[in-house]
Amino acid sequence: MKVILRKNHEGLGDIGKVIEVRDGYARNYLIPQKIAYPYAPGYLKMVENEKRAYEVKLNREIKDAQTLAEKIASTSIIIEAQAGEEDKLFGSVTSQMIAEKLLENGIEIDRRKIMLDDPIKALGTYKVQIRLHQQVVTEINVSVVKSTQ
Repeated sequence: MKVILRKNHEGLGDIGKVIEVRDGYARNYLIPQKIAYPYAPGYLKMVENEKRAYEVKLNREIKDAQTLAEKIASTSIIIEAQAGEEDKLFGSVTSQMIAEKLLENGIEIDRRKIMLDDPIKALGTYKVQIRLHQQVVTEINVSVVKSTQ
């Protein structure tokens, strides 16, 4: 069965692509999940309109993410943590703690967008990547200092 993709779908293709799939897959999954339309000339025009709207929305999201990335790049945060000998922390600095410090500075970021390979477990300054959008990644300086308490 021929279908027209309404959404980008990994493994199948991008918006507007006409593909051939099995009937059951199209009728039971792609069409009910609104991933595709059955192939017909009227649907081609609908998909083109949806594609234009999607591109406008995507461009706006990228522009907003780039603006936020500039704001984040000019910011650095300081996290106080208790540390023992050899500057090792009692515990670790997590993406949740970084997100909370950013929120204190007026920048709201979902903790899942903060790309920490491993939690920070020692004092020092670290560059942490934040993925704001699939195409926009920025870095922030995170300084971990010894708590005075």
